[in-house]
Amino acid sequence: MAQGSDAVTLLRYCEGILTMPRVVPAVSRALDILELFLERPQLSAREVMERLDLPRTTVHELLVTLVERAYLISVPGQPVQYRLGMPLFQLGAAFAGQLDLVREAQGVTRDLAAACNEAVHVAVLDGADVIYLVKVDSTHPVRMVSAVGRRLPANCTAVGKVLLSGLDPVALDAVLAKGDLPGMTPDSITDPDLLREHLDRVRAEGLAVDSGESDGAMRCVAAAVRDHSGVVIAAMSVSAPIIRWTPQAHVEWADLVREGAATLSARMGYSGRVR
Repeated sequence: MAQGSDAVTLLRYCEGILTMPRVVPAVSRALDILELFLERPQLSAREVMERLDLPRTTVHELLVTLVERAYLISVPGQPVQYRLGMPLFQLGAAFAGQLDLVREAQGVTRDLAAACNEAVHVAVLDGADVIYLVKVDSTHPVRMVSAVGRRLPANCTAVGKVLLSGLDPVALDAVLAKGDLPGMTPDSITDPDLLREHLDRVRAEGLAVDSGESDGAMRCVAAAVRDHSGVVIAAMSVSAPIIRWTPQAHVEWADLVREGAATLSARMGYSGRVR
């Protein structure tokens, strides 16, 4: 009887192994290659090899496959360079089309940019970073250089500090648990304890300011965007070069970004109460 029981146990164990989901290494490496292009528009095979520490044969086979499927385009030269292909744009557009936040934010950011004639962004939190989902440029010749899809350390940006301030204590602890944070300028807040104190003020004021913490020549003010339950799901900001960042403009743009964030929050179902 015991032997039969052992056999059943072993069979169930083997069935469990066979049904466990498995990460496919080749697919994972192909995605690693595609994600390299978030940092640079073009890369050579050698650069891919060096950045991912993969064998030349493996990189060559993956690149050939990605080019064959048009996810990458080869650019002739010495050496051959690769850039992203149209299917990735189509996938990104399909994803963006499913996001109510992006659709609603586009109209609100256009209105806000028209009111202040400065760059307006909407960003979300991804781990310890922010990712910009929507951007409307200023018409001034001197303006902020940024792009949709760009990723920056949250602690260095106004939108990031707003988003971090909206986290519950456990989630914030997880973000800050690794010690010193990355800095982009000498003014970046890289000490977790100092950042916690700063975030307390952000929560109290309902606004965050980037005082040259991501770019010494720029200033930025941001406010929170909430969903129907009152949870902070995004942040909206106004950014301008320091040459146009006067005390009067700061007050005006802070009021405008509050209004813009409140408008977008209302469109996301926020009624003004945090549940």
